[in-house]
Amino acid sequence: MKLSNPGELSWYALYTRARTEKKIDKLLRDTGIDSYVPLKRILKQWSDRKKWVEEPLIRSYVFVRISEKEYFDVVKTMGIVRFITFSGTAAAIPDWQIDSLKILLNGNEDFEMISEKLQAGAAVEVVSGPLAGFRGEMVEWKGKKSIVLRINEIGLALTVTVSLASLKAL
Repeated sequence: MKLSNPGELSWYALYTRARTEKKIDKLLRDTGIDSYVPLKRILKQWSDRKKWVEEPLIRSYVFVRISEKEYFDVVKTMGIVRFITFSGTAAAIPDWQIDSLKILLNGNEDFEMISEKLQAGAAVEVVSGPLAGFRGEMVEWKGKKSIVLRINEIGLALTVTVSLASLKAL
């Protein structure tokens, strides 16, 4: 298998064994690999207590920013099943998509994870507020005007409801 951007640092998605995302992230970071697991904070209810926990936003996925020379270090990490590929080549994810995901998760914006195919709309950019610089597509989802951050390489999208006044067309 080969990387789609062999000489450069690029983000790639890894498919992992179930419930090993945070452990793999730590193993990769301990070996000097730049990795990222998007986490969401949720309130878990047990019979005797409630507790806030961080769970992976996208189950069984870890993102790594590597060049070709780190490929084998990543592949031999315990718990990694495979790179996400298209036609035998690991699909590079644009930096801005990972950056947008990080901004979204660090903010207080209300968002929803969807895996349905949405019809492409007008390209927009948020010009004000905590998501300023965020680029996506304008859609109507559940009757609300929202923007979508697509990660086409793994077939997922995040929808975020924002004020129309904070958007400009690209």
